[in-house]
Amino acid sequence: MDFEDTELYRDITDAAHDTPTWVQHTVEIWTEAGILLFAALFAAAWWRARRGAPHAFAIAALAPLATAMAYLCSEVLKSGFAEERPCRAVTDAAPSLAVCPPPGDWSFPSNHATIAGAAAVTLALVRRTALWLTAPLALLMASSRVFVGVHYPHDVAAGLALGAAVAFAVVRLCSSPAARLAEAMRAPTAPAAARWFTGPGSPRAHTASYGLRR
Repeated sequence: MDFEDTELYRDITDAAHDTPTWVQHTVEIWTEAGILLFAALFAAAWWRARRGAPHAFAIAALAPLATAMAYLCSEVLKSGFAEERPCRAVTDAAPSLAVCPPPGDWSFPSNHATIAGAAAVTLALVRRTALWLTAPLALLMASSRVFVGVHYPHDVAAGLALGAAVAFAVVRLCSSPAARLAEAMRAPTAPAAARWFTGPGSPRAHTASYGLRR
């Protein structure tokens, strides 16, 4: 597969080597630490949603699951395209700043970019204003994979699009049944562990769900 962005890859990796050492180290750390940051944001969204309506909680709970589904789709596509990493395939390119993954760890699409795209979208579905934070974080995480030399630009572009599309579809398809499940798990008769996981919900949602049925 040839996306004709080899020259762009060379230009980016050359520019990366011209940056100060602290910038290189920072990007190397960020390219992996970004996943941990998104995980922390998932946890914060879930904790906040425990006091929200069942539908809001359902979306927050589905966010990491939808991201995992996007990652699995990325892995399937990698096996199908079997594109060699640019840090091995591109001649006369600057050495990659990160360790080049071993043969058989294919390049297209980027798993990191897929996770970033999925996380950015799902967190924005939990709270719309979060997009102002998650979108730049996703773009930085995706671009860092090219900066450190382990992906082509088209790898990360495809990963972002794939992650966003799969995660959005999963949340849209599953949010209604997940909301019904969350409401059932919040019932007074539900196990204590289930009620702790889903939280008490908002007083207004609780009244609408139970008080009006009496």
